Amino acid sequence: MTEAVAATRRSRITPEREAELYEAVLDLLREVGYDALTMDAVAARTRSSKATLYRQWGGKAQLVVMALRHGKRHVEDIDTGSLRGDLHALVALEDDCTMERNSALMRGVAMAMHHNDDLRQAFRAQLVEPEMGGFRQVLQRAIDRGEVRPDCPAIDFLLHMMVGGFATRALLDDQPPTGAFLTSYIDAVVLPALGVPTS
Repeated sequence: MTEAVAATRRSRITPEREAELYEAVLDLLREVGYDALTMDAVAARTRSSKATLYRQWGGKAQLVVMALRHGKRHVEDIDTGSLRGDLHALVALEDDCTMERNSALMRGVAMAMHHNDDLRQAFRAQLVEPEMGGFRQVLQRAIDRGEVRPDCPAIDFLLHMMVGGFATRALLDDQPPTGAFLTSYIDAVVLPALGVPTS
């Protein structure tokens, strides 16, 4: 389902009601995980009819991914005048508590994607591809400013590096990601790989 079609389907729901639905979906996702989350449970939690949910979102995968995407600021909208400033500003969008909650949530969704093709496809279309496009715009501005060489081999791996630092913090250090950790990681790993000074 394209984003335009999804937006048309949801047009009868107010933005306030849509935000309420998405928050309920995320709460359920944290409580029971993707596999145990049902449209019946969402309908009960949000006092909606299951038919309405299917009509508006088409299914569980699309609803969950749109809930994950809701309220996220687009990375390409951040423009501080430097790549370092942009990446630090991106990290600063969430406080440490929110970052920890979202990290756990995303780990659960990532596990569920291994055996749910519909979730993987929706996640890629609605979250991964827009994020990749946003990071390409941020990098293009940095190239245009002369901060990054256009032939830098690390350009294609910026999103990989950012996700890697976020995801492996819990795996390797048994710690949630924090703003301090991620800004240090950006300065020590990401920016040097791109040939950008950190001072």
